[in-house]
Amino acid sequence: MKATIKWVDGVMFLGESGSGHSVVMDGAEAQGGRNMGVRPMEMLLLGLGGCASFDVMSMLTKSRQQVTDCRTEVEAERVDAVPAVFSKIHLHFLVSGTSLKESQVKRAVELSAEKYCSASIMLNAAGVEMSHSYEVIEV
Repeated sequence: MKATIKWVDGVMFLGESGSGHSVVMDGAEAQGGRNMGVRPMEMLLLGLGGCASFDVMSMLTKSRQQVTDCRTEVEAERVDAVPAVFSKIHLHFLVSGTSLKESQVKRAVELSAEKYCSASIMLNAAGVEMSHSYEVIEV
C-alpha cells in the first residue's frame, strides 16, 4: 500500500492514494491554512470509521440482513500536549433496516472491533482507549 502527499501551498497538501484517488488536506486559518480540506488527524478518524463500517456492512450483507442505512459516528479525545495523540475514540454504529436481528448487528460490531478492523486494532495496540456501540433502527 502506498500514498503520495504533495505540498500545494501554505499548509495545504494533496494526498493521492495508491489506487489513484485524491483528497485535499488543509489547516485552520490560525495555522496558515485556508480551511479548504480535512485536517490530517481528521483523516485518521475518517479512515478508522470507513474501515469499521466496511467490516460491519460486509458481515451484515453476508448474513442477509436487510440494511437500508448505516452511519458510523466517531468521537475522539486528544491529549493536551505535543504530540496531541488520540487518547480515546468511540465508534457508534446506527444501523437501519427491515427485520434486523440485533444479535447480528452486535456480533458484526464486535468482530470488527476485535478481529477485522485493522485501523481500530492498530490504534488500540498503540494505547488508544477504543470503544464501540450500536443502535438498531427499524424502518
